[in-house]
Amino acid sequence: MGPGRTRRGGHAPGGRRLRLLVRLLSWTVTVAVTALVVAAVVVPRVAGATPYTVLTGSMAPAYPPGTLVVVRPVAADDVRIGDVVTYQLRSGEPTVATHRVVGVGWSASGERLLTTRGDANPVADAEPVRGVQLRGEVWYALPWVGHLNVLLTPGQHERLVQLAALLLLGYAAGLL
Repeated sequence: MGPGRTRRGGHAPGGRRLRLLVRLLSWTVTVAVTALVVAAVVVPRVAGATPYTVLTGSMAPAYPPGTLVVVRPVAADDVRIGDVVTYQLRSGEPTVATHRVVGVGWSASGERLLTTRGDANPVADAEPVRGVQLRGEVWYALPWVGHLNVLLTPGQHERLVQLAALLLLGYAAGLL
């Protein structure tokens, strides 16, 4: 009888436990990666939302740098004090900020204006946010996931998602 073998020729109980542990670990990783892809990519696309990466500490500790915030469209009239919104810093330009609404007012022409402030900032933002600048309100956030967004270009991000989907399908097919 050699080491690691039982009398009947089967594997030792330790080998069976190791296989079970590896299988459990692989399923855990598969479920976690699938959930992450669904939350970061699939749900926003299906719901018409947009994922953004928090780059600064202005919203810490609620949304520290590296957090992926998923923003769904909202009308300026539906935004209330306390809501966290993402808006263009200058109308028509791609740069955005995500801050909390701390005040609501109106311009002389009757346009609704939002006063915003980062949670970590001592004072409100200098310029009010107009409705045309508003991209939406934060629906949910995924801590740390935004770090991947910063490291990858949009094309690399798309290929990584496709590769992950292909690997998951291949793994599932192998199990069947």
